[in-house]
Amino acid sequence: MAQDELHHGPLTETCLHLCIDMQNLFAGQTEWHTPWMERVAPKVERLAAAHPERTIFTRFIPADRPGEGTGTWRRYWERWPSLTRERLPEGAIDLLPPLQRLVPPAELFDKKVYSPWVCGTLHPRLQERGIETLIISGAETDVCVLAAVLGAVDLGYRVVVPTDAICSSSDHTHDAMLALYNERYGQQVEAVTTELILREWR
Repeated sequence: MAQDELHHGPLTETCLHLCIDMQNLFAGQTEWHTPWMERVAPKVERLAAAHPERTIFTRFIPADRPGEGTGTWRRYWERWPSLTRERLPEGAIDLLPPLQRLVPPAELFDKKVYSPWVCGTLHPRLQERGIETLIISGAETDVCVLAAVLGAVDLGYRVVVPTDAICSSSDHTHDAMLALYNERYGQQVEAVTTELILREWR
C-alpha cells in the first residue's frame, strides 16, 4: 500500500530520518521478538547510511525491575518481568550492530514510553536544526512507530513513512496502519517505498 510519488515534493535539507527502536531487544529471541525486523533492517540501514548526520535512532528503555513506573506502566512491567533491565542480557537495548556503527554521526535518543515526544526535548532539538519533515522508520508499526507518527503530525511535521522499512509482530495491525495513513492522513503522511525516498532525498 505504498504511494507511487511524494505528493508534497522532494525531501530537502529540512528532512531528518527518525528511526524507531531497531534494537536487539526486538530482534533477538525475547518475548517481544519481531520476526520482520531482520527483513526490514537492510532497508532501514540504507536510509540511515544515506544521511547518517541527519538520522536519530530512538531506543526504548525498559524499567529496571518489575513494579517500577506509574499508573498503567507499573502494571505493564509486572506483566513483562523478563523484559526489565535486571533480567535482560547485556546489549539487549543496543541498536542492531549495522545501525550502531553509524553512531556517530547519527544520534541516539532514549525514551521510556512508546512516544519520543512525551519528554518534551525532541521537538526543540529538531526545531533548532530547522527540521520540517520526518522520515519515520522502525518498529513496531502499530505501537512505537504509530506514537511517533501521530505525535509528529500533531506538531506539524510533514511525515514520510517508508512502507518497507517498518515492521510489526502483527501482520493484521501493520496492514491496518498503512491503510490508516493512506485513507485518513493523506495531507500529513506520505507512505512510500524506501527506494522512492532515497531517490528524492537531496
